[in-house]
Amino acid sequence: MSAPDTTATPDRALRRERVGWYSYDWAMSVFNTSVTTVFLGPYLTSVAREAAGPDGALGFLGIDPGSWFSFVLSFSVLAQVLVLPITGAVADRTGRRRELLAGFALLGAAACTGLFFVADGRYLLGALLFVVANISFGAATVVYYSWLPDLAAPDERDKVSSRGWAVGYVGGALLLAVHLGLFLSAESLGLTSGEAVRICLATAGLWWGAFTVFTVSRLRNRPLGGVRGQGGAAATTEGRTGSGFRQLARTLKEMRAFPLTLWFLGAYLLFNDGVQTVISLSAVYATEELGLDQSVLTGAILMVQVVAIAGALGLGRVAARYGATRTVLGCLVAWTAVLVAAFFLQEGAVLQFYALAAVIGLVQGGTQALSRSLFSHLIPAGQEAEYYGFYEISDRGTSWLGPLAFGLTYQLTGSYRLAIISLVVFFVAGFALLARLPMRRAVVEAGNTPPEKL
Repeated sequence: MSAPDTTATPDRALRRERVGWYSYDWAMSVFNTSVTTVFLGPYLTSVAREAAGPDGALGFLGIDPGSWFSFVLSFSVLAQVLVLPITGAVADRTGRRRELLAGFALLGAAACTGLFFVADGRYLLGALLFVVANISFGAATVVYYSWLPDLAAPDERDKVSSRGWAVGYVGGALLLAVHLGLFLSAESLGLTSGEAVRICLATAGLWWGAFTVFTVSRLRNRPLGGVRGQGGAAATTEGRTGSGFRQLARTLKEMRAFPLTLWFLGAYLLFNDGVQTVISLSAVYATEELGLDQSVLTGAILMVQVVAIAGALGLGRVAARYGATRTVLGCLVAWTAVLVAAFFLQEGAVLQFYALAAVIGLVQGGTQALSRSLFSHLIPAGQEAEYYGFYEISDRGTSWLGPLAFGLTYQLTGSYRLAIISLVVFFVAGFALLARLPMRRAVVEAGNTPPEKL
């Protein structure tokens, strides 16, 4: 895969661009932390409960309000199955990644800011705005990820990717700390808890949009290059100038020539569904099953962000010594243990919940940062955004199988404990697939040079 020679000290232009790339993790991470993970799930569930009929269900749909957010999350990702690969195809075909990143990020930020107006039983408005924000979030992330091979040589990608995640955790932690202070001080400020949550949701959107402007000012588009297929065949000019749909159809056909890349995507789809479901629905589990209030939950998530800074950087160093594949496999074992422990957590056990959150913080960033850099080695040159489009379908709070399994389990059993333990299957299956993948051969078959430690 084409990449700058960064084995020596990066030049000033490359350092400047890396700072811009890191800054988008800073910008967008608040959507995952303050919105998806902490505030929106419990808040939208409470808004849905207000709108429920005499039978306790939502209108003619007959949905239990406790399952509403997980179903909304799943729907937003089903829509992304169509949107994200097309986004990647357009980005690779036109080379206008800066413009696409700016457009999607600002649209998502605007929809997130609009969540301020979700109140008084307007659960459908909340669902609509979140779907728009989450689709935009995913599309912008596809384009953002595609810069990684341009900014780091193969042996540096684990480090650069881990630094990006760490910067994101710093940004998420800072704004979440402000949100926690606002939520805890709501009464003294003359606000209801619902009003405080709405302000937190809106300011997360404003943060996302404002720092996106800085990111776009630093990154630069690259000239279009040939796209290699199996055997090194270059893409034609017609392939680059055709429609996004034609480019996508062509890529889907060519992907069959890289079965080991598809193997990795299958493993990632499974274990990352589990990761993202734990992240996005932990708030619902903590409030509805464990009886913990919003301040405890927000404090735990804030602690996760702080611990995850060290976790992302530390696991990046572990990967440099033992390889990213082994490091990710170790993280999946830890995630499985987390779910088993969560099943046995006692109601109202704040200290137990904090201990579990600390473990999540240690492994969360490493799992995602190293998976991102691993996948960069498996992409044929010139098709980074398209392949990351498929990757992002199951990335960063955009999974759908996990939330669907969680929601259906709760709908059928009425037990959040059974719903959380049902997610173990995603980690076990993902571990089994990744452990059997011949990673070095997969990199070579994609036409790339494997790093020394893989």
